[in-house]
Amino acid sequence: MAEYFEQTVVQQTIPTTDMTPLERLLLSRIFECEPDGDGCYFFAEQGPSTMIFATRAALETALASSPDVESAAHLFVTEQLAAVDAEATELDLDLSGTSWEFLLQDIVKRSKMLAYVSVFAAFTCSKMRPDGFGGMAVLITREAIVGKSTSDLLEDFLAEAGLDGREAPEAETSDTATVPPASE
Repeated sequence: MAEYFEQTVVQQTIPTTDMTPLERLLLSRIFECEPDGDGCYFFAEQGPSTMIFATRAALETALASSPDVESAAHLFVTEQLAAVDAEATELDLDLSGTSWEFLLQDIVKRSKMLAYVSVFAAFTCSKMRPDGFGGMAVLITREAIVGKSTSDLLEDFLAEAGLDGREAPEAETSDTATVPPASE
């Protein structure tokens, strides 16, 4: 069975002072996290997690100490807490309906040090499958989140070459076959 990976790196170190405690909690579970000076280096060796685990106590503590109630992190966690049993002490948070890009964008919006964050991903597969390789780049600014995959780039290249969606031109044929000269 083929295994698919989405190795991902957040290029810029995210300053610890730019993250709310809630954002840091979520991002450190979505990605792997290593300290880098006064910040965090986020990466994923296999792919960013879309299902993360946290205790109710950790979430409530981080939520209480994160004043940005309009942030994607705050909205996501309050929605998730409201949807689970009030007695639950351990929670599995489903991130498939949200995106880590919005968490990083909120950080960029507040940051005095970051004008943008760039993220690169390599799509790989444990077997040589045609759909198992490629990559993407994402640029996150205060105003926008834009990205392109290698498939998007190839479509752009095909369009530039005038080959988008068209069949290959027919090869020119001759009525007489060319016979190579006999060697002596």
